[in-house]
Amino acid sequence: MVYTFYSNSEQDTVALAQSIAECAVPGTVVTLEGDLGAGKTRFSQAVGKALGVKQVVNSPTFTIIKEYQGATMPFYHMDIYRISQEEADELGLDDYIYGEGVTLIEWPSKMPDLLPEERLAIEISAAGPTEREISLHPYGTPYTEWCERLKAEGVLT
Repeated sequence: MVYTFYSNSEQDTVALAQSIAECAVPGTVVTLEGDLGAGKTRFSQAVGKALGVKQVVNSPTFTIIKEYQGATMPFYHMDIYRISQEEADELGLDDYIYGEGVTLIEWPSKMPDLLPEERLAIEISAAGPTEREISLHPYGTPYTEWCERLKAEGVLT
């Protein structure tokens, strides 16, 4: 099942990110795909803020992973666009993905073998200058339940 969110503004996208962050528990994994400029970093910043991260959340493009402390759990923000499976193994990315925090992975299609079976896959597509179509693909019961709850609340279609 695919769930859809239509964003007319950056504020709408931030509101969706906050709703998703409110569902997060230790071990949550969210993947984020989208073209350059689609809003992945802005979405990630909103998730971090909703989790209580006080620092500025920015793109980990060249550092691969940035670790932040949220109010109740860590927030791990990864960008795996430029790494190989061997490098991922050397960096111990599994320790983060299967750890006690919330892990958000940008460009997950670059390394599908790294991804856990249960996760929330999000794709952001530009639908205009400020409009975005955001597709949510839940993998696993917890993520399906999140999406069903957000659909029942009128957030998702």
